[in-house]
Formats: sequence, structure tokens, C-alpha cells
Amino acid sequence: MSINLQEINQRDSQGIIEQLLQLKQRSICTTNFRPFEAVLIHSLVQYEPKLPIIWMDSGYNTKETYVFADKLTQKLNLNLTIYHPQVSKAHYQAIHGEQLPVIDTPEHDQFTQLVKIEPFERALTEQKPEIWWTALRAEDSAVRANMKKVAINQDGLIKAAPLLEWTSQDMWQYLQAHDLPNNDHYFDPTKVNEKRECGLHLKH
Repeated sequence: MSINLQEINQRDSQGIIEQLLQLKQRSICTTNFRPFEAVLIHSLVQYEPKLPIIWMDSGYNTKETYVFADKLTQKLNLNLTIYHPQVSKAHYQAIHGEQLPVIDTPEHDQFTQLVKIEPFERALTEQKPEIWWTALRAEDSAVRANMKKVAINQDGLIKAAPLLEWTSQDMWQYLQAHDLPNNDHYFDPTKVNEKRECGLHLKH
């Protein structure tokens, strides 16, 4: 079943979720358990409780992120699959030292490929999704402000960001309305600056 991109991009978040899930195609939702991630996950599992939730756990997350991930997984009974880098944090630090590579260098590009992009591409290969749900929002960065809520990449994968136009206030109000936990202490070692793109969403 095909979709009309122009039409679906005019729908609100609930309309997008309902229309795409009605396609009955293989879906995954990726998460990094950053602040407000509970909103999209909760929105999706209300319709499809066993939707695969995919976490590329770099091994560099904060204690709060791991606590939040466990709490949300238990509260919503998530069908969670975790993808780790093929080289552990301990192994990487033994070879390269504990300091993270400087951003915008070949070393940092290699690090990003190792801890985020390769695990994600491995997830795509194993899960074989036709729809990829992501919690991207226009407020996140200038790059994301120019994205569409629903797009189709070069491999035919439907990429859906139904919350793209939501503000932080919208997200907070949703959390409160549904009594959902949040993560107040998140750090992404591949981005450092939260407004910076790590490359995953530019590549895919």
C-alpha cells in the first residue's frame, strides 16, 4: 500500500500514527532515552503494544539515562531490543584513552560510526523495517527544522517523525497528562552539543 506524502504531512501527529500503523507494515521505533522520548513511545504503543523499540546503547550514557530506560520499559512493558557497539567502552578506552575524540575530526567520525551508525545499520539489517519512527523535533536543530514529518529514503524506508512540530511545552504537557517519567540528565558522546547532528539522520 502506497502513501501520499503531501497528504500525510498535512496531518497532525495522531493522524500520522494512525494512518501509518494501518498499513500493517513492519515498524520500529528508535530511541536514545533522551528527554521527552517517552512521548512518542507512549503514543505508539497505545496502538501497537508490541512495537519493536530499538536502542543503540553506546555505553557512554549517564546513570540517569539507564535508570530512565529501565523505568519506562517496565512502566510501558516495552518490546525493547538493545544494540551495542561491537567494541565495548572499556575496550575502546584501553586503546584510545578515556577522553572522547574532538568533534569534526576523522577520529570523531570513526567513533560515531562505531557507537551509533554501525549499531543502527545492524538493527536495520536484522529488523528489516518498512517504517522507522523517530522522535525528531524541529526545535532540536536547524537541520531538523527543514525535515518533513514523513519522508521516504533512497531505500524505500518510510521515516516518520510525527512530533516534528511539537514544542518542548507540548512534550512536557503530554508527560504530565499521562504520568510518564522523563530524563533530566542526558549526554550524547557523538554530539556533545545537543544542537549538533551526529550524522545518523543526515545519512538516513
